Amino acid sequence: MELRRYGQILWKWLWLILLGTALSGGVAYLVSRQTTPVYRASTQILVQQASNPAGQVWQDVLTSERLAANYARLLTTRPVLARVAELEQIPAVTSKIIVDPVRETQIIVLHVEDTNPAMAAAIANRLPQVFIELNEQQQQQRFASSLEAFSAQIASVQRDIEAVQLKLQEFKAREGRGEELTTAEQAQRASLETSLLQYRSSLADLMSKRDEITRAAALAGDSIRVVEPAEVPLTPVRPRVLLNTLIALALGALLMVVVAFLIEYLDDTVKLPEDAARVTGLPALGSLVKYPGNDGRRKLVALNTPRSVLAEGYRTLRTNIQFSSLDRPLRTLMVTSASPGEGKSTTVANLAVVMAQSGKRAVLVDTDLRRPVLHEIFGVANSVGLTTALLQPAGSDLSSMLQPTGCEGLWLMTSGPLPPNPSELLGSQRMAELVAQLCRQADIVLFDSPPVLAVADAAVLSRLADGVLLVVESAKTPEGAVRRAAQELARAQAPVLGVVITQLSPKLAGSNFYYYDYYRVDADEGGDRSDSQRPSRSPGRPRLAAEPPRPTAAGGIVGVQLSGTPPSHDG
Repeated sequence: MELRRYGQILWKWLWLILLGTALSGGVAYLVSRQTTPVYRASTQILVQQASNPAGQVWQDVLTSERLAANYARLLTTRPVLARVAELEQIPAVTSKIIVDPVRETQIIVLHVEDTNPAMAAAIANRLPQVFIELNEQQQQQRFASSLEAFSAQIASVQRDIEAVQLKLQEFKAREGRGEELTTAEQAQRASLETSLLQYRSSLADLMSKRDEITRAAALAGDSIRVVEPAEVPLTPVRPRVLLNTLIALALGALLMVVVAFLIEYLDDTVKLPEDAARVTGLPALGSLVKYPGNDGRRKLVALNTPRSVLAEGYRTLRTNIQFSSLDRPLRTLMVTSASPGEGKSTTVANLAVVMAQSGKRAVLVDTDLRRPVLHEIFGVANSVGLTTALLQPAGSDLSSMLQPTGCEGLWLMTSGPLPPNPSELLGSQRMAELVAQLCRQADIVLFDSPPVLAVADAAVLSRLADGVLLVVESAKTPEGAVRRAAQELARAQAPVLGVVITQLSPKLAGSNFYYYDYYRVDADEGGDRSDSQRPSRSPGRPRLAAEPPRPTAAGGIVGVQLSGTPPSHDG
């Protein structure tokens, strides 16, 4: 898909993109305005491991970082929150708490969000204090139990030392009185002295360990401290009305762009002339831009508003048809479509008008014997017409079957009464004779045929035509239907000249629309008449008028002709 095609899609669905963008932005703005504002208070906490008195080492820093990660999870435990709620005299802490440990640092940032800014600041300040207190209590309890155990052991060793010392003092007192100790008593004394030394050594070790625990307990209370307390926030952190609205606008626009391209991707209808040419393999002979004034009551734009955009499109189509049949004179042209309602009748009616305006004698025949509409377009009766002429003998006068159209040089043969067997009538030998008779009386005969895919009438009638024009309505007819219609005509060996796109959106038409729009003149400015249009004649019986001699199909000269109706004779 070309970049220009992307631009055309965006321009086509610009209303949807703008609508979706406006709706998403408006909803986001209203929701943001109605949402209760939330305030955030923040506290910064520093976690430090008790350092070696000789100085802090790298291991202490790593340990502090790990402690910070652990404390970040412990800050929001149930005992801590319950204690905070008790101190703040609230049933429970319902504020949103966000603990954010700063990577590769010993800092923890504590965020508290609440609809009450004062409450958010109070909880942000109270939570670290409660955690520090509970942490110190737990550490003190752990150290207290250790100290208690060491104190009990020290007391027991001291009692043992005192007992040994008492026994040694008895031995020393006897020696002082001059008594001699027996060998067994001397061995006992030596054993007591050895035990005393062991007891004193154990006592020294226990007292040393007790002192270490005491020092650790003294240093443990300084591992957590608040470095920046929270303040009462003045502005809410959300909702951010402007930011939310801008994001919603951007997302809405993006979503609508995606939806537009998705619709185009899923839409398999033919939109542009090149699409029709690609699907059918036939040349695109023209594109008829959707004309705002063509509301159903002004279908004959080539006659009523000849300087409109649409009328110029019909003249371009006429020229392209003439160029496509240079080697073979085009005496009969059938116009059909794939499905009903694609504008084939309007197209053939206006094409007949512009061909008559170019100086040709044209006869327009309504061969749609199921749903004829040409008599409604030209505003004439449908009491007699094609079916009436087919019932007449060959060579009969056709003047009563041809009705004036208000455009000089153009006559209309309506469908007439609807028959029960349209296909058989169109494929009959009498139909071929009638077409030959009309070709002798006019320069070109145009047929409004039924749709190709609806009935077999178009395939039957195409054998009598020198050229077939396939009408496709833009953005309505699926590619599959157009392809099948072209295949049906190909199987019938119809001489298809090409395709024409109707109801082409000006947004898709691109520069061609603005080129045609150069010629547009509104009716109230007196621009309804083109340079090639002859003054229309009032309805009624045609009158004789002298015309310049013109060559016939056989090469002869016709000197005088009827300007209102074609001659009734075969010459």
